[in-house]
Amino acid sequence: MATKSATNVDQQVGARIRARRQALQISQMALGDSLGVTFQQVQKYEKGTNRVSSSRLAQSPDRNS
Repeated sequence: MATKSATNVDQQVGARIRARRQALQISQMALGDSLGVTFQQVQKYEKGTNRVSSSRLAQSPDRNS
């Protein structure tokens, strides 16, 4: 079985997550807590190692923006 690698889209989505998180000045741990995942999972999302589902993207700790 072939191993899956991060696609360009996964990396772009991860970069946008990281940029938004940094703009909001929240840590990976705080974002993970608000989404119900570990900070390691947030790191994987930001790196593009793990894909982020559309339902996960719809969950936002910043509901007022």
